[in-house]
Amino acid sequence: MMTGDGDDLHAVGGPARHIPVLLGEVLEALSASRDDVVIDGTFGAGGYTRAILETGASVIAIDRDPDAIAAGRDLESRSNGRLRLVQAPFSTLDEVAVEVDGVVLDIGVSSMQLDQAERGFSFRADGPLDMRMAQAGLSAADVVNTFKAGDLARIFGFLGEERHAGRIARMIEARRQKRPFERTLDLADAIETHIGRAPKDKIHPATRVFQALRIFVNDELGELANALFAAERVLKPGGRLVVVTFHSLEDRIVKRFIADRGETASGSRYLPETQARAATFRKAGGGVTPGEAEITANPRARSARLRAAIRTDAPARAGDVSIFGLPNLPGSKRPGGDRPGER
Repeated sequence: MMTGDGDDLHAVGGPARHIPVLLGEVLEALSASRDDVVIDGTFGAGGYTRAILETGASVIAIDRDPDAIAAGRDLESRSNGRLRLVQAPFSTLDEVAVEVDGVVLDIGVSSMQLDQAERGFSFRADGPLDMRMAQAGLSAADVVNTFKAGDLARIFGFLGEERHAGRIARMIEARRQKRPFERTLDLADAIETHIGRAPKDKIHPATRVFQALRIFVNDELGELANALFAAERVLKPGGRLVVVTFHSLEDRIVKRFIADRGETASGSRYLPETQARAATFRKAGGGVTPGEAEITANPRARSARLRAAIRTDAPARAGDVSIFGLPNLPGSKRPGGDRPGER
């Protein structure tokens, strides 16, 4: 689950175990029934999957975290063939199915990942500075110990909306020359010492930096953008896309996608008729947020927002991430991005 608004409980992992957020609203938006096939692109602890299975629908559940897949095998074995688990990034969901009735995405890091100190997502407890959902590839330690200060500042500023991004990046570059950052508490304490913390501050000074590192290491915004394009390719006419986000950056991507795909353009009178484009989705719900009762029972739901759309019968369009206005951060897979650690 993605953090939201810099809340300490969200950012560093509160004590509550995983509770599916906006579950009733998600099920209503999916409108799944017997014989439907739904992709749960973010399996996690299986909260949405279990509820969808109870409707009689079958589920293809995806997660790039091998621990999540391993933990779900028992549920898969008890599903009478109606659940298939796939270890993969959800941006590749169109590679595991051809036509489906629904796609649901609950974006970000799960509370189980946050609660496991050895995964390095949180500074609530000390652990290795890791943060890799797939447990492979570039780690958070690799980023803070090899990226130049300017690149770190861009990451902290855009992905964490950290106003002290430059100061923190320069501190990291200077400190790592003496001793590399390897542990979560080492980085968190160094940031707090450098920036300071006023008694009125509601969040720890390292919260937004940790958020930015996690989003960057896992390419969460790029994954979301490509997952939306993949959903467009696999949903049947009338199929439902339901996305729950926890941060304004994610929500902006989903909102822009639905708006872009909901537009119908007739094409230029000077171009061939084939240039015309039809809407591939129609908006089915926008900006649904949790009620006070859910937020009281589950504080980490506070920043959640649900958006939904229904697939039309128009052909899927080409995926073009430029519609989202994402920056070319270092290591970005988008055109113009530097290689990780490039100097």
